[in-house]
Amino acid sequence: MPASARLSSLVLAAGLVGVFAVHAVAQPAQNRRIRGIIEKLDGHVLTVKARDGADVTIKLADNYAVTAYTKAQLADIKVGSYIGVAGTPQPDGRQKAISITIFPESARGLGDGFRPWDLPNSTMTNAAVAEAVASPDGQTLKVKYKDGEKTILVPPATPIGQFSPGERTELKVGAAVAVPAVTKPDGSLESSRVGVGRDGFVPN
Repeated sequence: MPASARLSSLVLAAGLVGVFAVHAVAQPAQNRRIRGIIEKLDGHVLTVKARDGADVTIKLADNYAVTAYTKAQLADIKVGSYIGVAGTPQPDGRQKAISITIFPESARGLGDGFRPWDLPNSTMTNAAVAEAVASPDGQTLKVKYKDGEKTILVPPATPIGQFSPGERTELKVGAAVAVPAVTKPDGSLESSRVGVGRDGFVPN
């Protein structure tokens, strides 16, 4: 692998550790994931119209990183793919996917496991796909992580995305973002990274 490619892989892997720290552990109370649409970026101050309609201001670190999310297809998920699934528990024990993120190979194993997530009645499963079969109500994936396995029902309309390093120039008014932020003692929000949707994709 050329030196430049190795460097890009290392940078991506390092960035993903930060961007997806929220996948790795249940979020502490002082952490929030702001999802919404960019209203303004003034220097390092980002204003987002959150999904609940509130205007949220986030102070970005001087060295903040940007991750770009793009739309993927169910067909892009193969046996062996490493994915993150936001889901809701079903009465039969399965998890119904709310959204799925396909991880690049450089991020395999990141946040491996099953835990609560910060959407209503939701969970997060980071795991490798062991089996994929069609079912009457959508695709069914069996995924395995270090401590167990889950069966994931994927309805046809489930948003599926993948990500790569982004550019600060992509943080434009109207772009959809998901920002892991820390609430400071004075109530203000700070973040060192921004996930932005590319080509109209909405990150979750």
